[in-house]
Formats: sequence, structure tokens, C-alpha cells
Amino acid sequence: MSDPLFKALADPTRRRILDELSERSGQTLFELCARLVSRHQLAMSRQAISQHLAVLEEAGLVRSRREGRYKFHDMDPEPLRHITERWLRPEPEESGS
Repeated sequence: MSDPLFKALADPTRRRILDELSERSGQTLFELCARLVSRHQLAMSRQAISQHLAVLEEAGLVRSRREGRYKFHDMDPEPLRHITERWLRPEPEESGS
């Protein structure tokens, strides 16, 4: 279950995409490409960014929705919550015997 998530997070380009979507949700591919160029000097083809988005979707970190001829991308932080709950849950209290 966690393997696609860790694969998605391992790539710095995908982390930048998540940064952009967490800052401004509901971006089209064109908007994401423009922001990656202007803010991160990351010039990649739309095809390459689209492939990164597919990996993020497979991991459950991005959801896409169509409205007319546009496809909007939103970040879904839920898979990250599962990871933090898995490793950062409070330690059980010791029973006083």
C-alpha cells in the first residue's frame, strides 16, 4: 500500500508539484507547468508533468476532475495522514504495576 506513495514522494519534481497544488488547488496542467517554470525554473514538457501527475494519482496524492474540456488537479493529503498516524502515533502509557 505504501510503495506507490513512497515512490511518488521520492522524486523532487513530484514534490514540487505537490507544493504547488497544496498552495493553490485546482490547477490545470498548463497552470502547473507555468508555475513550475516561473517559481522553480523547472522547464519540462507538459507530457513529462502529466506523467508525474499520473504517478501522484496512482499514489492517491492527487485527484483529477474534468469540467468541460479542462482537467483540474487537486492535492489529497489523506495518504500522508495515514503514514504519519502509522509512525507518529502516541506511545501507549505504561501501566503502573
